[in-house]
Amino acid sequence: MNTILGIGSRVRHAEFGLGVIINVKSNGYVVTFVESGVKIIKLDMPLEIIELVEPDSDLVSLFDVEQSLSRILQKWADVSEVVPLGDKWKGGKLILKPGRLDLASKEIPIDAFFHKIVMMRDRLRVLEQRVNASSIDDEEKVNIQQYITRIYGSMTSFNLLFKQPEHYFSGEKTTGEPS
Repeated sequence: MNTILGIGSRVRHAEFGLGVIINVKSNGYVVTFVESGVKIIKLDMPLEIIELVEPDSDLVSLFDVEQSLSRILQKWADVSEVVPLGDKWKGGKLILKPGRLDLASKEIPIDAFFHKIVMMRDRLRVLEQRVNASSIDDEEKVNIQQYITRIYGSMTSFNLLFKQPEHYFSGEKTTGEPS
């Protein structure tokens, strides 16, 4: 079928009977059939047109585009959210003082150090997503996930730098002790 049908078009399908197109997607029509319920019918499948409604000029909804872009960015980009440093640390310095007196101390702006911590956390999240999306077997995924969780747990010492608790690292929970 070469005709593109719009939402509201009434159709008949050989197997599912009478229906109305309720959405148009890139891979097919979403049709509510009187007797069969909601089905997705591929664009190249034969449908008898009972009543044609012209399609909108925009066949892909903004919501569909946003969802697709969001999934792509989460999966492949190294994009991180803006995570604020705790107010009491702004303008501060991290001072590393060696145990030997003949060596000089090293001062690092705390916001630069914090930025590195946040980048590491975001890259762990991307690694976690890639593991989940990979074709490795489930047992190996679980092993890798547990290892990543233990890494997060090791990083909980840095939570005091974060302004908002929802950005904290969290690892394995132990009874009686908050992480």
